Amino acid sequence: MSAAIATAPARLRARRRARLAALLRETAARVARWALITLGGLVMLAGAVLTPLPGHVGLPLLVIGLMIVLRNSIQARRRFIRLQRRHPKMVFPIRRLLRREPEVILVVWQQLLRTERLVVRRASWRVFVRTRKRLRRRWRQATGGRAKP
Repeated sequence: MSAAIATAPARLRARRRARLAALLRETAARVARWALITLGGLVMLAGAVLTPLPGHVGLPLLVIGLMIVLRNSIQARRRFIRLQRRHPKMVFPIRRLLRREPEVILVVWQQLLRTERLVVRRASWRVFVRTRKRLRRRWRQATGGRAKP
């Protein structure tokens, strides 16, 4: 009977240590999550500041910051999904850049075409559309009309 009484406090101490270890792990995970969300916000802020400047640094920084925030914040994910449902055409290029293997060149080309359509109203003046059609014709001639670029 004395052996059972002696092992009871040892089991109690082991349970307390396990609870304390779990609490410390949970706290460390929360602190790390908040630190990552803050880092993502700072990266997005830097991207927003650098976007209007010459060079192409701002947009990739925005996307990287958004990736960090969306992976660590459930509330941000919910807002992003809500925004995606309301404005699918606006959010779709961002979603394409957030994939594992982003299609950067295709997204840039699509955005160039959209921007040109907004700025230049007459279809005959659009340079990128004419260039695309010309390149497509040459590609078909070179391949015999079999494959698309």
